[in-house]
Amino acid sequence: MYYVYIIQSEKDKMFYIGFTSDLMRRFSEHNTGLATSTKHRVPFTLVSYECCLNRNDAIHREKCLKTTYGKRYIKNRLKNFLLE
Repeated sequence: MYYVYIIQSEKDKMFYIGFTSDLMRRFSEHNTGLATSTKHRVPFTLVSYECCLNRNDAIHREKCLKTTYGKRYIKNRLKNFLLE
């Protein structure tokens, strides 16, 4: 099982989108600064995740969410969360 996840930095409120086969381990890596791509933006909140049965499907979904249309989808999907 693979997970496509969205985390939000509590520092700058920006989103990070990624995929992994072990969601809790990866989230912990982001929050402890072990992930080089996000170490300067800790701490994070897990905002959303989706499950995929296939690695290629997870990669495709991650790439889709990183596009302009994907970012628009995220903002619409998380509208109530973003109002808080």
